[in-house]
Amino acid sequence: MAVDYAVIIFYLVGMLAVGWWGMRRAKSKSDFLVAGRRLGPPMYSGTMAAIVLGGASTIGGVGLGYEHGLSGAWLVFTIGFGLLALSVFFSARISRLKVYTVGQMLDLRYGGSSSVISGLVMWAYTLMLAVTSTIAYATIFDVIFGLDRSLAIILGGGIVIAYSTLGGMWSITLTDMVQFVVKSVGVLLLLLPIAVYKAGGIEGMREQLPDDYFSPMSIGVQTVFTYVLIYSFGMLIGQDIWQRVFTARSDKVARSGGSVAGIYCLVYAIAGALIGMATKALHPKLDSADAAFATIVGESLPIGVKGLVLAAALSAVMSTSSGALIACATVANNDIWKRLRLKSRGADVTEASTSEEADHSAHDEVRGNRVFILIMGAAVVVISIALNDVVEALTVAYNLLVGGLLVPILGGLVWKRGTAAGALAAVAVGGVTVISVMAWKGILANEPIYYGLLASLVTHVVVSLISKPTDPAVLAAWRARLAGESQPGTPSDAPAGV
Repeated sequence: MAVDYAVIIFYLVGMLAVGWWGMRRAKSKSDFLVAGRRLGPPMYSGTMAAIVLGGASTIGGVGLGYEHGLSGAWLVFTIGFGLLALSVFFSARISRLKVYTVGQMLDLRYGGSSSVISGLVMWAYTLMLAVTSTIAYATIFDVIFGLDRSLAIILGGGIVIAYSTLGGMWSITLTDMVQFVVKSVGVLLLLLPIAVYKAGGIEGMREQLPDDYFSPMSIGVQTVFTYVLIYSFGMLIGQDIWQRVFTARSDKVARSGGSVAGIYCLVYAIAGALIGMATKALHPKLDSADAAFATIVGESLPIGVKGLVLAAALSAVMSTSSGALIACATVANNDIWKRLRLKSRGADVTEASTSEEADHSAHDEVRGNRVFILIMGAAVVVISIALNDVVEALTVAYNLLVGGLLVPILGGLVWKRGTAAGALAAVAVGGVTVISVMAWKGILANEPIYYGLLASLVTHVVVSLISKPTDPAVLAAWRARLAGESQPGTPSDAPAGV
């Protein structure tokens, strides 16, 4: 076991070293928040795959395979489908906007009138995503070192906070590439073939498992549909995902690199389900499906390989955690704190943000964003220690994200008649509907997202049609930004709103 410990410790120290090296490259706000907007295809694909395939996709994906068989792949499948849709249909336009947050996109599209509400919804989503990932450290470090839950959360969260604060997106991108390689080798090249081999191969698994374990839809059509609404649509609008799109060197990189990452997700989904099925064949009486990953690693892998695969699980959690953390801090700083500060001074949000962006001597943007990462990171660790189970909290965040923000965001990208009044009404009505139906049907019910999306869509269309159309000058500026054209007097990398 000493060899496995050494592998894990070497990996953790390596993450800190990469973070320190990334600090040397983070010299501006653009470097710190979006890696200078200059990632090429290999790095972009790797970092995008790393952010979307976290602990839920790895440990949870194996658990779903253990419980439902091949159809357990649907959760990660829908993540891959969402990433493919984002990359093929929207990523080029998103990349050309040259903003930092989803809220700034809403400001650009609707004329600088996006409220703090949209920022708060996105902040809650990214915060709970970071908390969920951070809590997963407790499980992994318990398997590796037998650490106390709180100590495990502090250790794992502290490492992520450290390298994220040091170099921002540059450090996160570099660590994500390491994590992508470790995850690919550990899960796809080692754990998958070893687990299937020990279970007697596909034929041996067929003999030991029920027939429905090989049915692609045994998990249930309604469950798959709900996964699509929550995870596929969530991929289209999440700040953590958009912030990676902003790192692409060009719109072509965003489209092609994201498509490669999406296809990788589909492969990863099948791998997780097969590993879970192999675990079911070998250990059919586990108390919990969530224990499948730790069980197959602990009892089936040789020394050294076990350490690498556990490092792969750790890397999956860390990549999602760091991506969610920087997204949470970016939204808190740029969409909430700065907006409130500028409004309290009576400044015009759009003009003030452009002025601040141009005047680096007035405000150290990198230092300010580092401070917010530290604050948000500390909050994530404290909340993670206080909560034992955040499944319901994460469900609330995802329901609010998709139910409140999907329609105004995608509507702004594809429907020119959409207005600021329609967008704000859609956020409010969709959010209230989701909360009301969760209170009625239960937090984990499928209905809240159904009713929330429908209410948001109807509200956006109706209010937009009865309200005054968006100012033609605003739409002209929007179309120019979508085409990659800078506006007179506006830095090409300046956000349109705060």
